[in-house]
Amino acid sequence: MFNQLEILSDEQIEKLTKVRNYIKKLNGVCVAYSGGVDSSLVASIAFEQLGSKVVAITGVSPALADTLLEEARSQAQWVGIKHVEIKTSELDQDDYSKNPVNRCFACKKELHKHTTHFSKKFNYEIVLDGVNLDDLKDFRPGIQAAKQAGVISPLAKFKFSKRDIRDISKALGFPWWDKPAQPCLSSRFPYGHEITQKRLKMVERAEEYLKRGGISEVRVRCQGATARIEIPHNELKSFFNKYDVEDLINYFSDLGFNCTSLDLEGLVSGKLNR
Repeated sequence: MFNQLEILSDEQIEKLTKVRNYIKKLNGVCVAYSGGVDSSLVASIAFEQLGSKVVAITGVSPALADTLLEEARSQAQWVGIKHVEIKTSELDQDDYSKNPVNRCFACKKELHKHTTHFSKKFNYEIVLDGVNLDDLKDFRPGIQAAKQAGVISPLAKFKFSKRDIRDISKALGFPWWDKPAQPCLSSRFPYGHEITQKRLKMVERAEEYLKRGGISEVRVRCQGATARIEIPHNELKSFFNKYDVEDLINYFSDLGFNCTSLDLEGLVSGKLNR
């Protein structure tokens, strides 16, 4: 069992106890695992309670940045959990690549086609994911697809907020407890703008450039051939000290962007849902 290294509230301890007890009673689980803080907590607790009867499954597609896949691998290795990577093909489907407002439904439908098949084939009882209480308040069509596939969300079931997840991950000593949220690369495109492998790679490389400059939480929104950079509001004043603007514009131009701008509102998660 992971030792508690820091103080948690009584409510958080109760939630942690409940999710541990719930998972302990399961006869083997697959965890839909992206390497984010949420799914990493579920995977870690599942491994803690069930050991070899747990597998973490990561869906791999062009919408998952290479750096995030590497982080998912290293975190799984740190925990000790078995980690399986499965290639998904959502980009080949019009209900994903055409980027309708329910694009995430198609994504999760494709992912859980694989996770549930794997679960049945190797006799795992159930598939778990990292959806939490706060996710239920946002526009998340993928949650409905997961429910239709029979996936269970233990963090939502026991009312874990995003704050709870970070506090508990920190208390249990997980090095990634403060890792920034990183939605899939497809979230950078306004609804109705087609998603292609080439355009996803443009966004991925643009964000890698910015992260190398010292800002770790960043989004490059892609609208046509225009790149709009979103960074935390408190980083805006230092932006021009961190980056050579001419070099940045040339780099983005070489990627295929013909216009690059900085969003003065700052980074707002889910902004394109407006």
